[in-house]
Amino acid sequence: MISKSVLLAAAVLAFATPAVAADAPSDPQIAHIAYTAGAIDIAAAKQALARSHNRSVRSFAQLMVRDHQAVNVKALALVKKLHVTPQVNAVSTGLSKDAQATLKRLARLRGAAFDREYINNEVAYHKTVNGALESTLIPNAKNGELKSLLETGLTLFREHQAHAEQVAKDLK
Repeated sequence: MISKSVLLAAAVLAFATPAVAADAPSDPQIAHIAYTAGAIDIAAAKQALARSHNRSVRSFAQLMVRDHQAVNVKALALVKKLHVTPQVNAVSTGLSKDAQATLKRLARLRGAAFDREYINNEVAYHKTVNGALESTLIPNAKNGELKSLLETGLTLFREHQAHAEQVAKDLK
């Protein structure tokens, strides 16, 4: 089951499509959206590490913490180098609010039910974030270094999506 949070995240991210140039996110907004998306996945992975006893789920969660922390460290270094302050916006705020609801919902689950819901949420979340990177964030990024970091992230996050899909398949 896809969580309401992922569906809301998709709707929130979809409103900023390139077709509406006036509403296109700025580089500071893009930086905040990307950082927030990474922080959300780190929090979800830490929850999985605290709750799951499944080796595959725990391995996936450890990978999420490691990779998303590394990308966020690079993002922070880049905004510092560029003297840019990431700007809170409707998308990043909606993502954060939604993530709290998802963490709360997952906290009520135990065992295999938690594992399945966590991994299914990760599949859907990575699909949503990857779609937003492809259709909105990368095309609207003006700074070449920011665009490059987002493209590198997209390559990595596609691998995460495939990995999550494999874990989900194995859990069935």
